[in-house]
Amino acid sequence: FIVCRSNKSPWVCLTCSSVHCGRYVNGHAKKHYEDAQIPMTNHKKTEKQEKVQHTVCMDCSSYSTYCYRCDDFVVNDTKLGLVQKVREHLQNLENSAYTLDRHRKRKLLESSSLNSKLLKVNGSTTALCATGLRNLGNTCFMNAILQSLSNIQQFCCYFKELPAVELRNGKTAGRRTYHTRSQGDNNVSLVEEFRKTLCALWQGSQTAFSPESLFYVVWKIMPNFRGYQQQDAHEFMRYLLDHLHLELQGGFNGVSRSVILQENSNLSASNKCCINGASTVVTAIFGGILQNEVNCLICGTESRKFDPFLDLSLDIPSQFRNKRTKNQESGPMCTLRDCLRSFTDLEELDETELYMCHKCKKKQKSTKKFWIQKLPKVLCLHLKRFHWTAYLRNKVDTYVEFPLRGLDMKCYLLEPENSGPESCLYDLVAVVVHHGSGVGSGHYTAYAAHEGRWFHFNDSTVTLTDEETVAKAKAYILFYVERQAKPGAEKL
Repeated sequence: FIVCRSNKSPWVCLTCSSVHCGRYVNGHAKKHYEDAQIPMTNHKKTEKQEKVQHTVCMDCSSYSTYCYRCDDFVVNDTKLGLVQKVREHLQNLENSAYTLDRHRKRKLLESSSLNSKLLKVNGSTTALCATGLRNLGNTCFMNAILQSLSNIQQFCCYFKELPAVELRNGKTAGRRTYHTRSQGDNNVSLVEEFRKTLCALWQGSQTAFSPESLFYVVWKIMPNFRGYQQQDAHEFMRYLLDHLHLELQGGFNGVSRSVILQENSNLSASNKCCINGASTVVTAIFGGILQNEVNCLICGTESRKFDPFLDLSLDIPSQFRNKRTKNQESGPMCTLRDCLRSFTDLEELDETELYMCHKCKKKQKSTKKFWIQKLPKVLCLHLKRFHWTAYLRNKVDTYVEFPLRGLDMKCYLLEPENSGPESCLYDLVAVVVHHGSGVGSGHYTAYAAHEGRWFHFNDSTVTLTDEETVAKAKAYILFYVERQAKPGAEKL
């Protein structure tokens, strides 16, 4: 029987055969597992009952099996092959006339909902072809980042054009695979699952895609993100880009990374920035270079070093952090330029950050200043909304005004005279927003521009929106794309 009134992401409990709407959604399956762990008090335990009980359920769509006790997806079966029998039964149901009839009805409903999403563009009617990403249990942090990256065309196209990687061969070739953390890390490919996910978006063939295979790989290679608690979207983005970068430095299906890079003429050697080894598409698109300039206040010795970056983390200046009540006069609005200026302005290091001066031979008071030595193709700006106060991590909820187009980065460059008139201008392509008060709670959504239109991505729901709504968002991560130097042409 069905517990939930939803037909999204159905899971069947292999203990009691009830069908629920997810492993953790509304707590149905989790509670069943917890109830099974309560020891029997009125009856004497038998030898069978004393054995460890494993409560498992199966995804009705992918037929993958999950154990709550092990907190993992499993490939094991019983001696009688009961799990495989359930799979076969579900497949027979799927092929039955009853299911086909329901499928036709669902198609009618989907087509009617799709018709309600038709838009008028230049007098002609077009369909809303965007695809959402299903929430697998507090995975909105991942969905918001994936939707943002999928709308950075040069980055997205690179992965979509990669050759497919066959992760399995031999007896399991051509069969459905069931990932589990007990397998070796060599059996999974983050690049491959990332590629598959990007290919599934913007095809218009489905309203929502379930990124389960990608999430399983994330669990395997990024232990920080195991489990179903809320995570920080910026931290996930950095881990994702770093691991994609590391994996891309290897090879694909016998094709070396360098050969693949050379095939893409847009990613020439002059555009690449090396971070942790050889350059990849990650550093070619997101890689920039900072110059860190430190001056000793005692002897005047200057020290310079160059630091590669994939994104810039900007403080919201303290004068804008205080929440204003209705009775207080509204002060100046915080702008993205204020945050960039705070990041690059000359500052005196405090007592905890004393600089080891090589001339004075000891730690001295000093000043620090950042310059941007090289701008990236895609400028990712992270607003530091979460900060520690005593034992709590609070959120800075200040609205920061940001431009949708024409962000000029020239004044932050080390050598602005060497840059062209258009090379320092950036146009917004995506925004990640955190709704709520704490980093371990709340919800993430994303706004992104695709072919001149703005969309709001809220997990499996995608809606068309406008620039005015995007501009009002309390941004957490901003993605700006370098404007191409074409006279009279304006992006977005």
